[in-house]
Amino acid sequence: MTQEAADLLRHLESVLFIADEPVPTADLAVLFELPSNQIEELLDRLGTGYEQERRGIVLRSVAGGWRLATHPDSTPYLERFVGEQRHGRLSQAALETLAIVAYRQPVSRGQLAEIRGVSSDGVLRTLITRGVVEEVGRDPGPGQAILYGTSQMFLERMGLNDLSEMPSLAEFMPDSQAVERMESGLGPGL
Repeated sequence: MTQEAADLLRHLESVLFIADEPVPTADLAVLFELPSNQIEELLDRLGTGYEQERRGIVLRSVAGGWRLATHPDSTPYLERFVGEQRHGRLSQAALETLAIVAYRQPVSRGQLAEIRGVSSDGVLRTLITRGVVEEVGRDPGPGQAILYGTSQMFLERMGLNDLSEMPSLAEFMPDSQAVERMESGLGPGL
């Protein structure tokens, strides 16, 4: 195989890897500026290579296009992995609570409720269950409230080495002129 063909296979594989739906041969031909029959030869070579190398992925022709998929023999392991890893997305309330914990830690349940204006007990339990928030100590004041902070898993999921790498809150704040424009649009009586 020539270097040019090897490069085309690599680029073709990359496109199929990121595609969220099957990619028609005609679209690939336009993208790579090659005739459709040459794209089909490359796709055949790619799929055959996966099978010959007994890879965990296969190339499938489905719904009028091409898509990478997991090998059917891997199904039992994939089902177990997905079952153990599945948590779904965080709700808006959970994201707000997580942001408060991340930026204000250590923080107590009472402080979370004060900042959010509502009880955060349920979402805090969810965040603890998912392993992104954990108990980090006790408030030395009256009642010795439990204090919460982000966990090692939070850092891993966010791709951070430590909390100092978190973006500054100032990056998300509007400038003073934008605040004035917003306030002037509120009208009288507010």
